[in-house]
Amino acid sequence: MASIEVTDLTKEYGDLVAVDSLSFSVEEGEVFGYLGPNGAGKTTTIRTILGLLAPTSGTVSVLGTDVRDEDALVETKRRIGYLPATLGFDEDVTGNRVLDYHASLKGDPRRSELVDTFTPPLDRPIREYSTGNEQMLGLIQAFMHDPDLVIMDEPTSGLDPLKQEQFNEFVDAERERGTTIFFSSHVLSEVRRVCDRVAILRDGQLVALEDVESLLEKGGKRVRVRTPDDVATAVEGLDGAVDVVELEDGVQFTYVGEYNALLEHLTNYDVFDIDISEPPLEDVFMHYYGADATTAVRDAEGIDA
Repeated sequence: MASIEVTDLTKEYGDLVAVDSLSFSVEEGEVFGYLGPNGAGKTTTIRTILGLLAPTSGTVSVLGTDVRDEDALVETKRRIGYLPATLGFDEDVTGNRVLDYHASLKGDPRRSELVDTFTPPLDRPIREYSTGNEQMLGLIQAFMHDPDLVIMDEPTSGLDPLKQEQFNEFVDAERERGTTIFFSSHVLSEVRRVCDRVAILRDGQLVALEDVESLLEKGGKRVRVRTPDDVATAVEGLDGAVDVVELEDGVQFTYVGEYNALLEHLTNYDVFDIDISEPPLEDVFMHYYGADATTAVRDAEGIDA
């Protein structure tokens, strides 16, 4: 049984359509990435999955419970962990008080283990926390009751690179334990690092739903050729070569054609070196945003336009 089943979900706010006819499922034990720039509809989807917003139309089932069934959802939520994008902790209380409160609602069998992993300063009031420490406290409360499903909105926001890698390793371990994880992210490299599958959202609509490797394959390969010849002009006419950039010592491009055809074409030139690698996930992401690619990637990376 799927942990999350979304069918023809639409959520409207007056004339604004925040999400439009979304359909996807998240399998039990899967790490599922939900990707898109600000305003794409990611948070609206998450809040609807949690029953915090009512669908305008369509259905959502979480752990076998229809989110419109409020009574049944109360019990189901005991099996769900949630990390919101805005944590909203009381700044006057300590981290320990925050965890004590959440433990009173849902239990905390993994609290000690998670405190050792994420190490926020629990004896200090929240107002003295850095953004990273507050995020680590949020991660502890999301997982400490040992939920079957954890839903997170931008889970690594504010974490330094070391803590981000620690989070990635933690997610890998949770996958091994069988925990289902659904999270939205602006960090494209993070999605590739930890996710089994990824959905890309654009203007409230699903534009891609793939396992990460298939998504990268559709993005082709990045090719860099070093040559003294004027190969750039010829490469522009090569079937399957796109995004051609002339370099001081050669040319770089994305190639989505047949590799034999590429190699045969390059035999016409004096090639010093050739490097064929996977394109950055950012390039794949831009493929799905077309003319809006630059703005979308800036949004997805948290960069001001």
